[in-house]
Amino acid sequence: MSSLDHKIDFAVVLSVNNANPNGDPLNGNRPRQNYDGYGEISDVAIKRKIRNRLQDMGEIIFVQSNDRKNDDYNSLRERADGNAELNQIFKSKTASSDDFARVACMQWLDVRSFGQVFAFKGSGSGSGVSVGVRGPVSIHTAKSVNPIDITSMQITKSVNSEPGKERGSDTMGMKHRVDFGLYVFYGSINTQLAEKTGFTNEDADKIKQAIITLFENDASSARPEGSMEIHKVYWWTHSSKLGQYSSAKVHRSLSVKPRTDEPRSFEDFVIEVTELDGLKVDMIDGR
Repeated sequence: MSSLDHKIDFAVVLSVNNANPNGDPLNGNRPRQNYDGYGEISDVAIKRKIRNRLQDMGEIIFVQSNDRKNDDYNSLRERADGNAELNQIFKSKTASSDDFARVACMQWLDVRSFGQVFAFKGSGSGSGVSVGVRGPVSIHTAKSVNPIDITSMQITKSVNSEPGKERGSDTMGMKHRVDFGLYVFYGSINTQLAEKTGFTNEDADKIKQAIITLFENDASSARPEGSMEIHKVYWWTHSSKLGQYSSAKVHRSLSVKPRTDEPRSFEDFVIEVTELDGLKVDMIDGR
């Protein structure tokens, strides 16, 4: 399969209803906000969800979360060691970083998509490895169209954690949620980096499908089933490797504005896309 032969830009419109889309561990796990009150979802959290969806689709993923891993490895080093070719590179004193990157990109879709830093200490006769792979898929932090309202709820635990003890006073805690928010995030796929990692047109289609179904199989106590939804995915396909327009101009062609002062649903927004001459855009409904 040949590497990606055309630049791609994309934008995603999603909603949050009574859920915590991305808690901030430095702020009591409250939903992330900037200083102006707008909600945020980090690019790291978005990439985690894409990786999870790719796993659900049967793809081989390097950075797996512990509660979703589908192999017996307990660390990234063990997963890298589990590849026979990489294991030989670990033990070799002459293999190059390019050899390591080539094998890693060939094996794992998320490495050839998002890149990865491999920094492992040597063991035995090996000299260790320090390799950085730059991936072609870049994703921005998602930001809400309007400032968000956060509701905090006090919760209690009324059972004992340990046996043989009298039940003490209820343990107190807090849960936080965004009442409603419409978020937008942008991304692009660079053909020059795609050539280096071996990222293909087929890989781009897999990333697209993962984004369209981003919140399937993603439910948790903080994000109940149906509380987060992909509404629209805009996928711009350029006709050349460098693209007819800059990513900034393409992303600015999407306008999302509220119809009312206090929007409470996706229907309370107006979405418009300014057509750019010669640039095709696919408008896809989320599932």
